[in-house]
Amino acid sequence: MKNRVTGLGGFFFKTEDPKGLKNWYGKHLGLPVDDYGCTFWWKDKEGKDYSTQWSTFPKDTSYFKPSEKQFMMNFRVENLVELLAVLKEEGVTIVGEVEEYEYGKFGWILDPEGNKIELWEPIDEAFK
Repeated sequence: MKNRVTGLGGFFFKTEDPKGLKNWYGKHLGLPVDDYGCTFWWKDKEGKDYSTQWSTFPKDTSYFKPSEKQFMMNFRVENLVELLAVLKEEGVTIVGEVEEYEYGKFGWILDPEGNKIELWEPIDEAFK
């Protein structure tokens, strides 16, 4: 498998006050926040549009489970199902089943230190 990760899809972290902290980042750092956090749009060298998501989560979220860490990274991938099959063969812990939405497919793995990593095969056109 040639390309595994193609970019950073997002960074998510737990906080005592998701809305308040999100608004702090908006006010003091100028992040254009919305209900989900902040979407950064960028172009590759060929001019194709991509996005990276930054989001706050409540400190008691179960979305990061089974990890107990305060953050979760999301990486963009090109072929999620194929990548998960390769990772499973390599002994990587797969968490849950692939989920599909109008904006892409998601799968999850754990690294050796128990950090949950979200793998996202995006449909960037769905955000436009």
